[in-house]
Amino acid sequence: MYKPIQITKDIFYVGVNDRTKHLFENLWPLPKGVSYNSYLIADEKIALIDTVDLCYADVFFQKIASLTGIRPIDYLIVNHMEPDHSGSIAWLISKFPNIRIIGNKRTLEMLKGFYGIDGDNVLLIQDMEELSLGNCTLRFYLTPMVHWPETMMTYVPERKTLFSGDAFGTFGTLDGGVLDRQLVPEQYRDEMIRYYSNIVGKFGSPVQTALKKLSDVEIDAICSTHGPVWTQKKDIEEVVSLYDRLSRYEAEPGLVIAYGSMYGHTEQLAEIIATSAAEQGLRKIAIHNVSKSHESEILRDVFTYSGLIIGSPTYNNKLYPAVENLISALQSRSLKNRFFGCFGSFTWSDATAKQLLSFAESSDFELVADPVVMKQAMLQDVVERARNMGQAMARRLLSRAEVVTDITENCH
Repeated sequence: MYKPIQITKDIFYVGVNDRTKHLFENLWPLPKGVSYNSYLIADEKIALIDTVDLCYADVFFQKIASLTGIRPIDYLIVNHMEPDHSGSIAWLISKFPNIRIIGNKRTLEMLKGFYGIDGDNVLLIQDMEELSLGNCTLRFYLTPMVHWPETMMTYVPERKTLFSGDAFGTFGTLDGGVLDRQLVPEQYRDEMIRYYSNIVGKFGSPVQTALKKLSDVEIDAICSTHGPVWTQKKDIEEVVSLYDRLSRYEAEPGLVIAYGSMYGHTEQLAEIIATSAAEQGLRKIAIHNVSKSHESEILRDVFTYSGLIIGSPTYNNKLYPAVENLISALQSRSLKNRFFGCFGSFTWSDATAKQLLSFAESSDFELVADPVVMKQAMLQDVVERARNMGQAMARRLLSRAEVVTDITENCH
């Protein structure tokens, strides 16, 4: 029924698409679905790299059977224990009772904790240890906290293929093709940034450690657990470069304005600031009403652009609840290297400026202008200060863009 999808010699794709789930981790919207990628190496010994969500175990098994026939699977490599990748392990053991499950110390702890699996079925490996399948060798790179403590990557030097776990993954199903050359890679860029900012964003330092660890590894294919298989040189370079930039919290010149507004007054300030920035020549501006835009989209844009302005009315002597939630999400991801501004409104007692400035200070952001705070009505001096904030942010971002352009041109 299923035609095997070959990635390179001996290596095949046996993953599945999920077009049913609405929320990833019951948090993050999936308007374009998501794939759960698994891979099979058909050598003298057969190895499976990760499994899929249990809901798709039947389709998963049919894809495996289309490749292996009656041959048993010798090894299951567990790069990541999150249930969307490990959910079919117990089912797999019921089909192949002699299978050996390979993982590091933290993996084996989780196998026992999640599924009660230990004993003769499991094989502990160490960092950089190798396992021969016959023609292919598996080399294991431990990459903890990308984005769970047990995460690791598996490399096949003979095929220059890296099985990267969730790293370099994206939201979005694989519609027809699986390899980047069969798809339109550009369509997955924003979904990769959204996936990174939503799922991996907090762990920039461990991602940097992993990238450095793998910097000398020759890679002709990156096989992630979500999204396309990256095989084209330019695509591999682009996704690695993107992960490098995101994990260093570096961003392109552009502005995110995120605001909460009960009756429209704070929203008016957001519009004035954005218009003023645009008049200075800043073209990349994303405005989010935090009561309407999903946090997932706001995080994507905040990780994309280096300018951030947040606005809030005072609500119960605090920030507006949805703004407070956004601040918490940004703090939990250790966001840094941003140019910042803030604005707010109140009727009898302001609580916005102090709290937003405290957030900026704790994040070590560069403040581009003093806070703009409106009491009750939009007076002319408030309008002027809002315009000045937009102008100041635009000038700072555009001057930064010129520096980046000069550096890029000098590299040629």
